[in-house]
Amino acid sequence: MDNPYISTQRVRAALRSLDLRPTRGMGQNFLIDPLALDTIVGAADLCAADLVVEVGPGLGVLTWELLQRAGQVVSVELDKRLVARLHEEFADSALRIVQSDVLRISPAEILAYADPQPPTLNSQPYKLVANLPYAITAPVLRHFLEGGSPPELSVVLVQWEVAERICGKPGDMSVLAHSVQLYAVPEIVARVAASSFYPVPAVDSAVLRMRRRPALAVDVASVAGLFRVIKAGFLQPRKQLGNALPGGLAALGTILPRDVALTALAAAGVDPIRRAETLTLTEWAAIYRALP
Repeated sequence: MDNPYISTQRVRAALRSLDLRPTRGMGQNFLIDPLALDTIVGAADLCAADLVVEVGPGLGVLTWELLQRAGQVVSVELDKRLVARLHEEFADSALRIVQSDVLRISPAEILAYADPQPPTLNSQPYKLVANLPYAITAPVLRHFLEGGSPPELSVVLVQWEVAERICGKPGDMSVLAHSVQLYAVPEIVARVAASSFYPVPAVDSAVLRMRRRPALAVDVASVAGLFRVIKAGFLQPRKQLGNALPGGLAALGTILPRDVALTALAAAGVDPIRRAETLTLTEWAAIYRALP
């Protein structure tokens, strides 16, 4: 059976009936490309045993596909008008709808809507599959990856440039890349043209797949402490680390004399003339451990 929610005509009619005008601020761009949709659900490798969490179901085009393949879908939607429509459209399905700002509800609380609830929510395996609003992509990914109930697999549609940053390699790293790669192994599955959406956004998108690591990429006493050091190094990315690190830490409220920073870099085996984007997570962890 073909997806009944995929046509541009149906999307326009639904938006008119809801008196909903898609806004760039809300990231309301609705997918109308069946090939892109097939790529997303194919990358998620779904089966009847899977529990899927979807963020921003909108009019239900991806939701419909997920329900054809997964055992249960829990969708988180902020817009009350869209929530009401989803309840009507999927009344007799295994869909559970959570009306909330996804950043204000924990993954464990979302999983509590699953039926039946598992004995221990943190042990409930699930997959995150979503067409994420551009404006909240990074916060949403951190929200799920850093929480106590991370997904085993995430397949998300995000802005192309953001996907490239997340999959960065040494020489082109960023705080965002490190914040994802600490928890998961990301890969770009496919590029999705802007014309695949209504209304058409200004940029292309990417299907991004992230497989959760069995353990963090590096072992550190404090993840927050590690990222304080990483963020300090990236505050002035054009500067060499010997200068950028003490300057960045000072900007974050920690005074670190330059000679102490140079000693820590030497102990970590990192040349002080290097720049932040060239370092691996392992090297940042070594610097973090070497700092007083």
